[in-house]
Amino acid sequence: MAGFDKRVSSYEEAMDGIESGMTVIAGGFGLCGIPENLIGEIKRRGVKDLTIYSNNCGVDGFGLGLLLEDRQISSIHASYVGENALFEQQMLEGDIEVVLTPQGTLAEKMRAGGAGIPAFYTATGYGTPIGEGKEVRVFNGRHYILEESVVGDFAIVKGWKADRYGNVVYRDTAQNFNPLAATAGKITVVEVEEIVEPGELPPDQIHTPGIYVDRIIQGSFEKRIEKRTVHQG
Repeated sequence: MAGFDKRVSSYEEAMDGIESGMTVIAGGFGLCGIPENLIGEIKRRGVKDLTIYSNNCGVDGFGLGLLLEDRQISSIHASYVGENALFEQQMLEGDIEVVLTPQGTLAEKMRAGGAGIPAFYTATGYGTPIGEGKEVRVFNGRHYILEESVVGDFAIVKGWKADRYGNVVYRDTAQNFNPLAATAGKITVVEVEEIVEPGELPPDQIHTPGIYVDRIIQGSFEKRIEKRTVHQG
């Protein structure tokens, strides 16, 4: 990796510098658009006491669920935790801190962090356990709670295509949290299915400009389906 060229040749290089105790922001929704190989590298390194911001925590044995097996996650801020039995077990036994966060609030935490905004007011969660202990303001007769934004030590992201300058395009619903996560990391690492030369991606189709991206790696992906429902004819 040199100058504007953000490419790295190995997942070990892609996650260089990650340490125990860090905060990691992960793109993806369910198993759609998750940075599965970057997660696998975190698993391989064995770093512990991680704080994760992600919509969910994968499933048993795949995605972020891999990091639960060796208790690498100490705290997770997530919107949905219903597809992972090991996650449920660790939560009920008090082995992991779970901060349930409304989906829109989680998205805005990432977006605001990437924009340099330290906090924002939202009506979502007021009058519920989510709002307990948080500052409350009234605007135009409606109550709002103060939510802090987030910037991760690392942001791990899955894209479809990128050029070597780090400009990224996401495909269909795999866009989900990925563009938001990409802006909110001190070090942002993106794995993609294809790396092309600068100029091959139409400028008006780029979702994440390369200015946000520190490292790009091309990988291959399982793209597992979270739930398959088959109709019996």
